[in-house]
Amino acid sequence: MTALISRTAVDPLAPVIAGLARMGLRHGKESLQGLSTGLVPPHTPGWRAAGELLTAEGVREWLDAAARRWDAQPHAAAALAWKCYSYWLALPAVIGFTGSRRVPLMTPDHVLVRFSDRQPFLTLALRRPVTAVLATDPIVATDTPGLLIVDDEDELLGVMRRSLVDAHLDPMLDEVRKQARLGRRTLWGSVASGVSYAISRGHVAPPDVLLDTAHRVLAALGADDLVDLSARDQGGLDIKRRTCCLAFTLPTPKVCSSCCIRA
Repeated sequence: MTALISRTAVDPLAPVIAGLARMGLRHGKESLQGLSTGLVPPHTPGWRAAGELLTAEGVREWLDAAARRWDAQPHAAAALAWKCYSYWLALPAVIGFTGSRRVPLMTPDHVLVRFSDRQPFLTLALRRPVTAVLATDPIVATDTPGLLIVDDEDELLGVMRRSLVDAHLDPMLDEVRKQARLGRRTLWGSVASGVSYAISRGHVAPPDVLLDTAHRVLAALGADDLVDLSARDQGGLDIKRRTCCLAFTLPTPKVCSSCCIRA
């Protein structure tokens, strides 16, 4: 059974932020460029609620900025904007689950967004964060606000899916598809790829554990059939998409290392 408690004390996001910092040390500062430092930003102008991107007007403004950013046709701009957004949105939740079994809720009411037609195109942050934790997590015994307590890891993955997919990505995808000629499979392939890269870059584990974790998270998010994965002996995952993000259609074509159109 799930229970919400609100008290006062330590930061539930501390191990998530630490996990992201370790990822930055391994892969460089650009590996975190789409997230606000510390996840919860100071009160500065320019942020907007993610819920605005679930509206027709919000998606139109966002896709127009993407078209200018990449000098791309509307369908390609939408595919790249979605790839970017879904990766940065999923990253804190994925790092939280794999590293500490703490999952920040990524619902639209907890997420802030900034985007522009220049680099970086997108930055995400959290506001009034709520973190799902296991009932066995030591933090449960402290006076800490913003905890959503769950019984086991399957329920934790269910919370991740409901907050990340059901409440956020699915309704946003519906609005994107109304404005761009893109199929759900094409767009959802970027979610699968992004989650796989998040696990590959952010989770240090033996190859069999890493691969099992990736499949487990992808299955929970309904995306396990859209990538082929294999564990590298030296660490990380080899990732092969079964769909394309359309970066090859840009004026300066790009073929991603995981792209399905590679020979």
